[in-house]
Amino acid sequence: MTTARDLVIGYVESLNAAGEAMRAALPPLERPADVLRLVRSHRISRSGVIGTYSYSVHGAGCLFISQNGSEIDVDFAADGAEIFDLWRLRRYGQSLPEPIDPTEQDLRSAVESLKPLLAEVRPGWFHVAEARASA
Repeated sequence: MTTARDLVIGYVESLNAAGEAMRAALPPLERPADVLRLVRSHRISRSGVIGTYSYSVHGAGCLFISQNGSEIDVDFAADGAEIFDLWRLRRYGQSLPEPIDPTEQDLRSAVESLKPLLAEVRPGWFHVAEARASA
């Protein structure tokens, strides 16, 4: 049985994989947040396919969809850091091939258990504290 902690770890790993795939497919892209700059400068469209992921840029972030249909939705802080909240984690879980739908409390406990890997940057919003760390 997949736990909320497994879901959070899976989200972080999927986010890292989406970033790696995008960097490989688009050499000017150094980090996922650069997709916003590329869209705003009209170098790429607001949505499309990059590597093995489809993407859709929205507001301050991007929704990546993997080949298996899992949705990795992320926002970017002003400094380009990848940030996410419990809603995005839950949405990721619901989109998995074998969906998981933990409670908000279970997700919060899972995030808390993964400190110092994850840091809360503002109430309810988190980022991976160590660059490309894996749990």
